[in-house]
Amino acid sequence: MKITDETITYVAALAKLELSDDEKDRAKTDLENIISYMDTMNEIDTSNVEPMSHAFPMKNVFREDVVTNGDERDNLLSNAPVKKDGCFIVPKTVE
Repeated sequence: MKITDETITYVAALAKLELSDDEKDRAKTDLENIISYMDTMNEIDTSNVEPMSHAFPMKNVFREDVVTNGDERDNLLSNAPVKKDGCFIVPKTVE
């Protein structure tokens, strides 16, 4: 696919970019190379390749969401210089 100057100007406007003439020429070459590579990728026979969501055979690798620290309010508030009704009291910062 041939990328035109109008295409580069249009894409730059969509991306809100101001490109110099040299940058437009480089972008044009880069986009042509990308599209050429995509054409090469489309030639690969993938009919026997099973669709996958990840390149490695991974299942859920996240740990279970289990509460481990429990109710330690009194322990945490023991470090507070000033406290009231189970909360920290801090100086007012906004008038």
